[in-house]
Amino acid sequence: MLEYNVDTNGIATLSWNMTDRAVNVMSPDARIALISRIDEVIADEDVRGVIITSVRNEFIAGADLTFLTSMRGGDPAEVMKTMSPMRDALRRLEKSGKPSVAAINGTALGAGLEICLACTHRIAADRPEAQLGLPEATLGLLPGAGGTQRLSRLIGVEKALDLILSGKRVSPAEAHKLGFVNDLVERDELLTAARTWILAQDGPCLQPWDQRGFVLPGHAADSMALHRYFVAKGAEVEKATKNLSPAPQAILSSVFEGVRVPFDAGLAIEFTRFIGLLIGEVAQNTIRTMFFGVNEVRKLSTRPDGFDRFKPAKIGVLGAGLMGSGIAEIASLAGIEVVLLDRDEASSTAGRNRVKATFDKQVARGWMSEKVAVDALSMITATPDFAKLAGAEAVIEAVFEDKAVKADITRKTLEVTGADILFASNTSKILISSLAESSPRPDRFIGMHFFSPVGRMPLLELIRGKETSEETLAQAMDIGKLFKKMPIVVNDGPGFFTSRCVSSYMNEGLIMLSTGVPAALIENCGRLSGMPVGPLTLADEIGMDLMLQVRRQEQQDYGKAPGGEFETLKEMAEGKKRTGRKGGGGFYDYPTGDAKTLWAGVAEAFGGATKADPEDITKRLLHVQALEAARCFDEGIIDSPRDADVGSVFGWSFAKHTGGVISYIDSYGLEAFVADCDRWKQEHGERFAVPILLREMAETNKSFHA
Repeated sequence: MLEYNVDTNGIATLSWNMTDRAVNVMSPDARIALISRIDEVIADEDVRGVIITSVRNEFIAGADLTFLTSMRGGDPAEVMKTMSPMRDALRRLEKSGKPSVAAINGTALGAGLEICLACTHRIAADRPEAQLGLPEATLGLLPGAGGTQRLSRLIGVEKALDLILSGKRVSPAEAHKLGFVNDLVERDELLTAARTWILAQDGPCLQPWDQRGFVLPGHAADSMALHRYFVAKGAEVEKATKNLSPAPQAILSSVFEGVRVPFDAGLAIEFTRFIGLLIGEVAQNTIRTMFFGVNEVRKLSTRPDGFDRFKPAKIGVLGAGLMGSGIAEIASLAGIEVVLLDRDEASSTAGRNRVKATFDKQVARGWMSEKVAVDALSMITATPDFAKLAGAEAVIEAVFEDKAVKADITRKTLEVTGADILFASNTSKILISSLAESSPRPDRFIGMHFFSPVGRMPLLELIRGKETSEETLAQAMDIGKLFKKMPIVVNDGPGFFTSRCVSSYMNEGLIMLSTGVPAALIENCGRLSGMPVGPLTLADEIGMDLMLQVRRQEQQDYGKAPGGEFETLKEMAEGKKRTGRKGGGGFYDYPTGDAKTLWAGVAEAFGGATKADPEDITKRLLHVQALEAARCFDEGIIDSPRDADVGSVFGWSFAKHTGGVISYIDSYGLEAFVADCDRWKQEHGERFAVPILLREMAETNKSFHA
């Protein structure tokens, strides 16, 4: 785990080598071993200095998050006792006077970088692919082993907070430029450089903040300039987080207060804030979804066994509109030959040109090399000719939502490719089992619901039809991974999972409006709940004419009675002729070159004098989405709480601080959640009816996540 030796010059080398882990991490056993070795270095008079390094490709990838999740809801005093020994050991090392060098051979993140910062000198191998950073904020935490205090004192408050608040990772060369890596060397020179530096030291070796006369880099801690910076940064953080995620404010206060007091007092401030975050629901839910959930989905942990990995050399994409061209874009970047087919030469070529325009922008911004762009574009053939699909191993259909049109092109495609290929539809609302009727092999038919813009949205919702085979599902998951997407798996049903849940958010906003709740209150509560936009804004973006068409189609296809939102959509789209942004205006006006503003006629059209409790409105907007997710569990549409959480955060940007729709219910408490819904059912109607599964779970004190 930690290899230790002392050479003839009295230089100890402590090398991380966790052979039982995929990467070096700060596990409980590693913490104990590190503390023991640090105390050994300090106590051994024959040891003149220590090098901390790794024999693996990475230095240390961070803390053991499984260990950290065991702290959920713990007693603060007990958690402090558990977590403080490593922090204290690092402080003993830097106060010992013995020179310590972090020989950073590769990626050093979180606790790994905090160990480096506690060393009196840092030398890094000049490897562009290596990453150095403190990503704790992205998991709802802050660096708890001195990271906020040491980095601020090394490179200045502004630079440090830029890294810590964002969780940004930088290369060793960038770290050297910023000032928290002292020297850059070639990888094979790393240990020699570390030994040379230790041998050159004469006398006690102390950190800058432990030396008399230390001055904070940049602005002085009590300067008006730094005070103004913190005021501005605090407002910026509050605007971005709406005070829903406590980590950014805790980071700000740790640095603001910490740099104004002696270093050890600053460590205590940081540690207190860290413990508060660690035991809290926000950090724990964020870690579960954003780390464990995302990693499990990306690893395809639920992929059916027994099937070879599928990497098609050639695929077809039917429809060259925004979705089709986006799918062609990501497929070409995966090195797959793409036949992009549309009804005529002009339409298919327009789709390919759209991909080219995207690549050109990325090249101009330095996000993509010219070679990558040229090579990827060369993989795309635009054509109206179905014969060009010959040899395709998979086809993804992305034409407009008309069952007859989809059935026609499915038949035409399979006449060329044969029915044994994987055939996927990007439909967001038509039943997959219904579309599969147009194929002789419904077992080879699956839904692949991409999100727009395809190139940026990471989620892929795979919809398993009644006859979709395990092999087809496995291959669709493989394609998702090739496309660098996160595939979640759901079962067939009207609206599937993501569309149903996000629709409930818009519908609730529309219903609130129809009952006289002011539009501004609805929109503000939507944003304050943690949603990226209000429900009326979302309706404007989608288009109320399209939403109205979908509702009518649902009535026709499934006999679904119109909801309370139907009349609002009808009044806006057909009565007021205001369909949304694309139509020139909806609930908002969109003046050219200026910010959007709420339409002045909205109060006249729908009222707006109803008094409503903002807290109640905010809760309803979140509850209604989570309730729809619970119904999806009850109906067998989805069966994985992990997939539901990941799908909600990355599919429709459900309030990230909650960890997702299912984590939201668990954290709120099922009994309290059901009680709220029962009350709202009495006040507002059947849309708040609780499914049997959820009520039984509440009555037996169960939760979705174990």
